[in-house]
Amino acid sequence: MSNATIQELRRAIIEALPSDTSIHGKIPERKAVYVPPSHLRALRSECYLVIGWCGVGKTFWSRALASAKIRRMIGHSVSELAKAEVHPGFGEAPNLDFYPDSRVFDSLVQRFKAYDVWQAVLARWVAEVLSEEIPHGSWKETTEWIMNRPEPFARMLERVNARFEEKRKIGMIVFDALDRVSFDWQTMDDIVRDLLRVVLSLKGFSNLHAKIFLREDQFDGRRVTDFPDASKLLATRVELTWSPQDLHGLLWQHLCNGDGNPGEILRDTYEKATGSSPPQPVEGVWTISDPVKRDTETQRALFTEIAGERMGRDHRRGVPYIWTVGYLADGRGRTSPRSFLAAIRGAAEDSRDRYPDYRYPLHYESIKRGVQKASEIRVSELAEDYPWVRTVMGPLHGLSVPCGFDIIEQRWKEKWGKSMPDMQPGLPPEHHEQGWVGIRQDLEGLGIFQPMRDGRVNMPDLYRVGFGLGRRGGVKPVVRKS
Repeated sequence: MSNATIQELRRAIIEALPSDTSIHGKIPERKAVYVPPSHLRALRSECYLVIGWCGVGKTFWSRALASAKIRRMIGHSVSELAKAEVHPGFGEAPNLDFYPDSRVFDSLVQRFKAYDVWQAVLARWVAEVLSEEIPHGSWKETTEWIMNRPEPFARMLERVNARFEEKRKIGMIVFDALDRVSFDWQTMDDIVRDLLRVVLSLKGFSNLHAKIFLREDQFDGRRVTDFPDASKLLATRVELTWSPQDLHGLLWQHLCNGDGNPGEILRDTYEKATGSSPPQPVEGVWTISDPVKRDTETQRALFTEIAGERMGRDHRRGVPYIWTVGYLADGRGRTSPRSFLAAIRGAAEDSRDRYPDYRYPLHYESIKRGVQKASEIRVSELAEDYPWVRTVMGPLHGLSVPCGFDIIEQRWKEKWGKSMPDMQPGLPPEHHEQGWVGIRQDLEGLGIFQPMRDGRVNMPDLYRVGFGLGRRGGVKPVVRKS
């Protein structure tokens, strides 16, 4: 490979990967939509309950399902999505005509049961599909109508199901970002439980479906399924996960869909490593073959084309294909797709600036710096869902791990004394009422802290670097900008 070709390939990687991996209420680009084999079941209409940790793609999929073009594209793998009409039941983007925001919801549950509020959300959707009028001047009016007119609402559900059946369509209502509904755990449990009860009622209709995206801590260990027939919903539960193979498949989905010349260069690289071109585009989007989605050896050959086979001058430092995902994993072995893509793009940019003549597009030292950059992004990603994490991790900056929990607790007490810090905005730590021991439990649950057999606390490099803690022999922590 000539230097010019390496530089072109490096530039193509930078241009093909997004500089901003968050969507924040936007509809994803079709070329960014990659369906890991493990996610297929979560997208099927019979799946009502989708559970996932921070950054796994819950909001991504809720926004993707809102796009008719994306549904049609995914419909080649999940056929019923091609005939689905999707309506938002709750989400991070405000839409008061479709669902109450957190402040309105809070005022409503002071007067009504959350069950009735969720039925009101359902009623507005059904009325819109049927072009029928129900009170909609305020959510209070709609909720009162639901409470006082149960039979007319039940008949509306029958009519809308028949309407979708006549059209040979299915109706789907999607709920996401439910952590924004309340900042109190008990209230949150009631809201989630009542939502599950409401969507359970849809299972009696052939052409009406719902999909609820929940964080793990909103479901696991919470009493949100203690109602009759909850098992019918639990049977549909799917957990969103990303294996190392899924992450590398996502990477090549992005690279093969680079615009213009960068895309051509990267598809040529794909063909060189795999022996065949990517499958022909579906709905204008290039796809990747099954071996590139699933086969480790095929993926490793592809990654070797852009990063080589060593993380140093010899094999003792590790293999880039394995090392990159491993160093981006949290304390429970999970790597987020946003972190992985950010690390690769950051590595390409650093290689361009520091090692322009290196024989591969990604220099191994640049991959390490890409991990640093991705660590910062992952911390920001986590703080979106758990704002309190920055609060409790701030005093630990500069500390070296592994260390005893007493050292960590002492840092906290030096900062706040005997009192607990203000954890607003957002939901507080799930076990904050148990004091610092409860905070430790929550940090372990999030994969930030790793308990050791000798009782000490360790941290995965991903968060140790991102939060600015040290460890001898590890990737350097992020230096805070003044």
